[in-house]
Amino acid sequence: MFSHFDPSLLKFMRGLQANNEREWFNDHKQQYEDHVRSPALAFIEQMEQWIPLISPHYEASPKKIGGSLMRVYRDVRFSKNKAPYKTNVGIKFRHEVGKSAHAPGFYLHIAADKIFLGVGIWQPDREPLSAIRDHIVTKPGPYLDAIEHQPFTEFYQLAGTKLIRPPKGYDKENTLIEEIKRKDFIALCQLEESELYQPDFCKMVASRFARAQPFQKFICEALGLRF
Repeated sequence: MFSHFDPSLLKFMRGLQANNEREWFNDHKQQYEDHVRSPALAFIEQMEQWIPLISPHYEASPKKIGGSLMRVYRDVRFSKNKAPYKTNVGIKFRHEVGKSAHAPGFYLHIAADKIFLGVGIWQPDREPLSAIRDHIVTKPGPYLDAIEHQPFTEFYQLAGTKLIRPPKGYDKENTLIEEIKRKDFIALCQLEESELYQPDFCKMVASRFARAQPFQKFICEALGLRF
């Protein structure tokens, strides 16, 4: 039964960051399986009991391929950066209707230089982005409640990219225009490396995710999804 991560995970990721090439990875593939993928899948399996308590419509899927654990292999087809591997562990508990990285979700990011939890929706397509913006216009009170209530702001900060100018069709005098200009509706909770090694890590993660329930609920309502 998973209780916490081990320092060997970040030791491997630091090694990968310094040697991001296929030959090195192939030579260390068993270490990846033992110190990264297996404990990550065990964490996801343990989170299966916690995620439904936060929302029954989000999923923890401990499958090796196509589940909550994101691939270590980078898609380099359209990138100037041709490094073949991601140097972070990405785990996403997605909404039941969304199977891509751009669906609403709860996220854990583990890298040598940064560890954080994420909530919300990253780089949504045009239609869902417009739906969220419209929902802010029609329901400004619930949106402010979601992003300003103390249990949320104690740990989370809104992040992501914004437009320089207000999007077409929205009143530039709207008091929430800076929120409407967002291209991502995500919030991040920074973690210390030592927190990865706490025996109650899963419970702590679930507790932090629960603090973002109003924010996730607002996004789901905007997209016509159940929360």
